[in-house]
Amino acid sequence: MRVRPLDDARTAVTAMDKPRTIHDFGGFPQELFEVEYPAPGSPPLAARVRELLVPIEVQQDQDWGLDHGAWSVLVHVFPDANVPVVQLSLDASQPPRYHYELGARLAPLRDEGVLIVGSGNVVHNLGRIQWAADAKPYDWASRFNETVRAHLAAREHQALIDYASFGGDARLSVPTPSTICRCCTSSPSRSGRSLSLPVDGIEYGSIGMITVAVGL
Repeated sequence: MRVRPLDDARTAVTAMDKPRTIHDFGGFPQELFEVEYPAPGSPPLAARVRELLVPIEVQQDQDWGLDHGAWSVLVHVFPDANVPVVQLSLDASQPPRYHYELGARLAPLRDEGVLIVGSGNVVHNLGRIQWAADAKPYDWASRFNETVRAHLAAREHQALIDYASFGGDARLSVPTPSTICRCCTSSPSRSGRSLSLPVDGIEYGSIGMITVAVGL
């Protein structure tokens, strides 16, 4: 499962048997546009997601498919594309608290054998990217990354929900709320599952690579 924000502020889940691969980006090498990720969908899982999110109205989507936020990650984790994938969109008009509570509703899926993935970068300022392999992280990016890491490790979820209180570092690191909302939606469960941070660091000055694994 991948979480994707939609500009039209709706909540929808892919419910088709064979989701198409979507290349929703521009300006990247042609090789990326040639990637196909033919993972099967799962209408029963989509129905289960809809059931868990009641009373939130969730559309059963038959059109979108898997965008790059899903397949660009899954192609490395499940290269044979042999695991059913369901993608959930986020309501971009809602605040982080809404998405955190949405994630809590989805928590039973973990006990049902479903891997929940919220993809994206917590520090995600495309306008400040430095296109050099050895680019040093901006100070504000490093500070915000460290702050998020500390609160994740301590399971201090309320602090993440109130990320805007971190001031200028938050405004620069999260110019739009979609990435932090994914973090809130896929946040560690309250059930005491193990937590690790297997990947970290800042790439190109303003793109954070922190990764949180829960229950693995």
